[in-house]
Amino acid sequence: MGRDPHVRVGAESGVVVQVERLDLQHAAEANWRVGTIAQTGRVARMTQRKTRVAVVFGGRSSEHEVSCQSAKSVLPHLDADRFEVVPIGITPQGQWALGTDPSALEPGAGNLPTLRNQTVVAIEPGHALKDVDVVFPLLHGAWGEDGTIQGLLELGGLPYVGPGVFASAAVMDKVFAKKILQAEGINVGKFVALDRAATTLTLDEREHLGLPVFVKPSRAGSSVGISKVSDWADLDAAIFEARQHDPKVIIEAAVVNPREIELAVLEFPDGRVEASLPAELRPVGDGADWYDFEAKYVNDSYEADIPAKLDDDVTAQLRELAVTAFKALDCQGLSRVDFFLTEQNELIVNELNTMPGFTPISMYPKAWDATGIDFTTLLTTLIETAIARGSGLR
Repeated sequence: MGRDPHVRVGAESGVVVQVERLDLQHAAEANWRVGTIAQTGRVARMTQRKTRVAVVFGGRSSEHEVSCQSAKSVLPHLDADRFEVVPIGITPQGQWALGTDPSALEPGAGNLPTLRNQTVVAIEPGHALKDVDVVFPLLHGAWGEDGTIQGLLELGGLPYVGPGVFASAAVMDKVFAKKILQAEGINVGKFVALDRAATTLTLDEREHLGLPVFVKPSRAGSSVGISKVSDWADLDAAIFEARQHDPKVIIEAAVVNPREIELAVLEFPDGRVEASLPAELRPVGDGADWYDFEAKYVNDSYEADIPAKLDDDVTAQLRELAVTAFKALDCQGLSRVDFFLTEQNELIVNELNTMPGFTPISMYPKAWDATGIDFTTLLTTLIETAIARGSGLR
């Protein structure tokens, strides 16, 4: 008996998925009006009906479950009077499933919702995005936050929330992000990059960094694959762990007794860029001694002060530097900027995140809420900014 040409078997999971094919050109033709509206400023045409917002979540990265949790939090907070939501889930195997409800997904790692091992009716991306006005790509990590889906949406002429292709790719790669920030005179601390050909640190590099160090995948987030190394004998095992997520590894010198500060940066439809009040993460009890995946999403070993208890002049410096870092990396829409504040009041930019978490415990929406912008207004602002910007060169 021959196989139905519209059915295929997932290569990794063995899950049978039904496929309906439609190419990106179809999507671009269906959405030509969006680019016209955004580029000419004639947004009034869209007021006759609700704006159709595709919320894309899940994805192929190791942060799949965090993305699903973000979507679960975002969907009920979108303004139902203004937006018609089109949820689109992406499985870890890369299949797109239209109409997936993140609140109905079974729990996976860290008891977070997941599309792993789910049977889905899969369609091509162009069909999934047909007739939407704007896309909210709630994808964290590789194959989503790194410029890949942004490039896909640019090809289809679709506006989308968040930074463009370059900024998304640059920020996702911690090594290149630090190099760009350094070129702008911003302190990013000491680090060494290991490409796929390098197996470990040289003696000079070890002396330069000192102990302890943090070993990280260069292109991952949510603290996935990160190890703290306090003995050089443990370094190679930590590099091996990081390379389970990315062949490119970054090794950073630990900062002694830092205060961990996060700020949310937001671009408004008129082009203004502002930073929220700072939030501070504090370890509590006998939990993790650094902000790892378990501390972020599973247990209660960290608490947050929002706003952080800082002198006014330090708060002002943080807000200014967050916007400077945002612009240095050519970000648009939103980013979260993470700092270390040393005992000498020195500010070190640890990293940026171009699509930060939107879970109930995520700092980005909580920081803006403390600054005076509630969750629904924040989401509306992000979508309106994406529409005002449009697609293409900016």
